[in-house]
Amino acid sequence: MTHPSIHARTDPDKIAYQMAGGGKAITYRELDELSNQGAQLFRALGLKAGDHIAFLMENRLAFMEIAWAAQRAGLYYTAISRYLTKDEIAYIISDCGAKVFITSPKCAEQVRQVVSSEPGAPLFFMLDEPEPGFRSWDKEAAAQPTTPVTDEVAGYDMLYSSGTTGRPKGIKKSFEGNRIDAPNPFLKVLCADMCGIGADSLYLSPAPLYHAAPLRFNMMVTVLGGTSIIMERFDAEEFLQLVEKHKVTHAQLVPTMFVRMLKLPDEVRAAYDVSSLKGAIHAAAPCPVDVKAKMIDWWGPILIEYYAGSEGNGVTVCTSQQWLEHRGSVGRAVVGKIRILGEDGAEMPTGEIGQVYFADGPVFTYHNDPDKTKRAYNDKGWSTLGDVGYVDADGFLYLTDRKSYMIISGGVNIYPQETEDVLITHPEVADVAVFGVPNEEMGEEVKAVVQPHDIARAGKALEEQLILFCREHLSPIKCPRTVDFEAELPRTPTGKLVKRHLRDRYWPKKVLV
Repeated sequence: MTHPSIHARTDPDKIAYQMAGGGKAITYRELDELSNQGAQLFRALGLKAGDHIAFLMENRLAFMEIAWAAQRAGLYYTAISRYLTKDEIAYIISDCGAKVFITSPKCAEQVRQVVSSEPGAPLFFMLDEPEPGFRSWDKEAAAQPTTPVTDEVAGYDMLYSSGTTGRPKGIKKSFEGNRIDAPNPFLKVLCADMCGIGADSLYLSPAPLYHAAPLRFNMMVTVLGGTSIIMERFDAEEFLQLVEKHKVTHAQLVPTMFVRMLKLPDEVRAAYDVSSLKGAIHAAAPCPVDVKAKMIDWWGPILIEYYAGSEGNGVTVCTSQQWLEHRGSVGRAVVGKIRILGEDGAEMPTGEIGQVYFADGPVFTYHNDPDKTKRAYNDKGWSTLGDVGYVDADGFLYLTDRKSYMIISGGVNIYPQETEDVLITHPEVADVAVFGVPNEEMGEEVKAVVQPHDIARAGKALEEQLILFCREHLSPIKCPRTVDFEAELPRTPTGKLVKRHLRDRYWPKKVLV
């Protein structure tokens, strides 16, 4: 394991990061100098190792420059989603204890009301031409030396969960005071050992950088000496164009991206040469079996899936070869040991569904929320992300859903992911969410909300067609009784379905007394 600063000395003119759209790029030497200037500015502002910064901006080169500046200054750095509300942004800035907050003009509308000069408020900076109330990050950083700070030490990201089930939670790693080139064992195993990412790799990053996987993978690629091309936003055909144009060797994606590429017209998919791809890493959400099988048929056995959370409490990995022998699996544990527990906390037999825990994995805490931290652990010290699944006789894990999404209808447990995986394969369906809604007799019934490819097709005829399609593949109890239609489903840019935004519409609001 190395560090971009080392590559800046050995291969200074090599491109470290390049934007896909405009083509603007920075070399390893420029990355080293800019991150040093950022680290020097943090020190000049009074920040010391263990302090905290936050930033909110679109995908751009400065995103990575600031992340590396914080990393080599020993700071915790929180990248905030551009898709949060003003209140959510203000909550994260306050909750993480940021002493400096950096944003860009594109995000100004979201943060204007957050700016404060009250005691304890962070220092507010803006890139490019700052608005009133913001200091200029570019000018103040440019005035700093390009040499490393004298007390260089490794910092860490402290990212917040997507908030799909409530307030975002900050996941904090204990400060260890490591050297800036201290290795990350899991990323080394996944990126270097299993995917073969190295100095000759060309990595294409299609997702928003504020999310854990894109941020960490983009940093890991430069640790290994490769080049990252960052898409401003994901577009299915543009992704294929970029693979052909740059001879991309590796990428990290989410299943919704696979679905969108597979639903491109056959002639569009066939128009691009993707044979340069050697590894396609995917995670963030379960991948329907049929979707993954089609991707392997198209790209070859280069898909590598992993299951993990920002919490880092455990990790499973599954190669394409393993998946073809254990279809639907997310792999075997490479960090921690899988334990499947029933409602009573007892371990479940092989093949039986229960809540997924990791034993002997790294410890994590939810920042400023000891209750959430406590609920994530059992009395043995095993931790869970709230997912439900089972293991087979070979130790491969299969996820069925999140516990919070389970439908209980007439006393029967129904996991909506299975129904979603069927409906998404229907040619009329662009996206789908399945969840439980009130039923006076059964307690809950299965409801599907579908985003059709053509909203003009929404109606009773398509509803009946989709229900019949589902009944051809699943037990009737798992099939929706009714289907509603939406022009677009609420997903985070990283592909996670914000199901509660849909589900809450169908449930009576709780009255506080």
